[in-house]
This record gives sequence, structure tokens and C-alpha cells, in this order.
Amino acid sequence: MRDELQGINEGVAARAAGGSRRAASMAVCLTVAALLMGCGGGAPPDGNNGAKGSADSTSGAATAGENTPGAANGTVAGKTRVVLLGTSLTAGLGLPPEQAYPALLQAKADSALLPATIVNAGLSGETSAGALRRAAWVLEQPAALVVLEVGANDGLRGVDPDSTRANLVTLIRTVQRERPEAKIALVQMEAPTNLGAAYTRQFHEAYVQAARETGVPLWPFLLEGVAGIARLNQGDGIHPNPEGAQIVAGTMWRALEPALRALGQP
Repeated sequence: MRDELQGINEGVAARAAGGSRRAASMAVCLTVAALLMGCGGGAPPDGNNGAKGSADSTSGAATAGENTPGAANGTVAGKTRVVLLGTSLTAGLGLPPEQAYPALLQAKADSALLPATIVNAGLSGETSAGALRRAAWVLEQPAALVVLEVGANDGLRGVDPDSTRANLVTLIRTVQRERPEAKIALVQMEAPTNLGAAYTRQFHEAYVQAARETGVPLWPFLLEGVAGIARLNQGDGIHPNPEGAQIVAGTMWRALEPALRALGQP
């Protein structure tokens, strides 16, 4: 793993020297995050690896919400349900649940007096193909907005960007089929720079193309302002610490708040 991290750091230096310091930092941090998502804790690919609580709570919410009045439009007990389908970054690996960014988003919604329930459906070690297999089960519960934070492990494994793009498109279509009432947002992911500039560019464009093809909004990189900054990450240098999670929540909130307000319009 040290060799892999060294290779990643060398890739950052090379890209920064070419005048793309910010993009390189963001891409590298997500790459390293993907590295832990794919092999952290010895869990198999697409396995649970520390996110069982999130998955179990999602399952329970599905059972509780299906027959509740308003569930057909993604609202339960007068609250808009937002499902965050993601990886260990969403699951909050290494943080108490209340310090992970989904919980912080819930606090922001409450403070803004926006009636919303933020559902953490993060699962460590998951690829876009894994998210596709899991989506129908996750979407047994009501949802007014589904946010997709998937695909980091695709980049780590060097998956063909065309395959990732196809999985993203199919995943979005699956959400549209399972929850036609739900709005959808796709979060941009990046590939490791040490796989080469051409691959990195193609992987980035896979998200742009998937969003364009399906007509869903593309939200900013999750770790913007946090990636590569030691004081904002845990001891592994990969996952955000509580201070970093606050910044991540701020980044997501800038996209989520207007989406919630739009959902509340008659």
C-alpha cells in the first residue's frame, strides 16, 4: 500500500507542476479514499466493511415508510426523504455516526427549518456495479431525492470509463424506474492520476456524459477543499476527520439546500 501511495503522490506532483494543482489534489485524495474503500478491513469488494449500521437503518426506514401517507411522493410524516447512496465517504468510515457528513446535513436542514430526513445509505468497498445491484433494495423506501456518490473504486481498479458511464446511466435509470417521483443528483468522482492523463480525463468525462445523457444535475466533488490537506483528514490521511467532514457537509449543502427548497415548492 505504501508503494501505491507513493505512486499517487508522484502523480500529484507531476500534475501540479503542469498547472493543475487543485484538480490533482482532489483526484488523488479521492483515489486514496477509493483505495481504502476497496481493500479496507479486508472486506471483499462491494462488501459491508463498516457500513452495516447505515444499510440496516435504511432497511428499517423502508419497512416503516412504505405504507405511510405521502410516501408515494417521497414524503413521510411531512418530511422530504433524501437518500444518499454512496461509499465509505458517505458511510462515514472512522467517524461516529453523528459526525459523518449525512448527519451534519440533517442538522443543517433542521436549522434551516427545512422538513427533511437524510438517509445514509453509504456502503464501503462498493463499485458502480455494486451500487447498481443494491439500488432496488435501497429504494424499497420512499425517496424524494436520491444522491449518487458512487464509482471511486472503478477508478482505482482501472475499470473502462465507458463501463463506468454505462453503469451510472443504468443506475440512474433504475432509480427513475423504482422511484419515478424522485429527483436524482450525481456526484462527480475522479480516477487516480497514476493511471495516466488520458484515463483520468476519460473517467472524469464519464460522469459528465452520464449526467448529460440522463438529464440529472452533476454535483461537485465531495472532498473539495478537504482533499490532500492533512489537518482535515484522519490519521490515515484519507477519510475526513470531524473538521473535514464539516467542510464536506458545507460543499454538499450548497447543492442540497436549493434542491430541498425546490422540492418544497407547490
